[in-house]
Amino acid sequence: MMEAKERIARRVAREIKPGSLVNLGIGLPSMVANFVPADRGVFFQAENGVIGLGARPPEGMEDPHLTDAGGGFVTAVPGAASIDSAMSFGLIRGGHLDMTVLGGPQVDERGHLANWKVPGKMVPGMGGAMDLVTGAKRVVVAMQHAAKGSSKIVRECTLPLTAQRRIDLVVTDLAVIEPTDEGLVLRERAPGVTIDDVMAATEARLLVRGAVPEMPLD
Repeated sequence: MMEAKERIARRVAREIKPGSLVNLGIGLPSMVANFVPADRGVFFQAENGVIGLGARPPEGMEDPHLTDAGGGFVTAVPGAASIDSAMSFGLIRGGHLDMTVLGGPQVDERGHLANWKVPGKMVPGMGGAMDLVTGAKRVVVAMQHAAKGSSKIVRECTLPLTAQRRIDLVVTDLAVIEPTDEGLVLRERAPGVTIDDVMAATEARLLVRGAVPEMPLD
């Protein structure tokens, strides 16, 4: 059976259009690069000043000078560029990113994301989270549906919001959910998962409009 994180990353990869400039957050979102074909012409950007990130290198081939914003080892694709932090954030704040893929502890019924502060953990700052949610043309959240038995899709965020902007899509190991003016719409369900399963695992109210297909993963 496919691991939950891989299922999420594979589904998110399908959202990325050819020729896009895309930012991947640290952790689970960084796995998305593994499932985007090289011939799609996608360039991945990291806040620390790299355009053209590739997948994680094979063990033993890591370059300590080539990492993503979270310090994880990456590769560089042909045509990659190294830029300074000012230019990197200029791309983000200037609205030049086609998409950002971020993780998060909470998404609520209004489509708000809370992903920069976790209770009990030392956080040095927001990093690029606020800039990315505000500046990217499309914001996709990739996260597991629940943590420690509690839903991460909530009625209202109890953690500090990352931005007031409504995100565009949530992809979890159980479902694909789209925030809309009316609320959270259940668009797809994971293979072998029923609508009732998704509803039972979700604190927030979900809208079901007609048939809900299984999420494609190829």
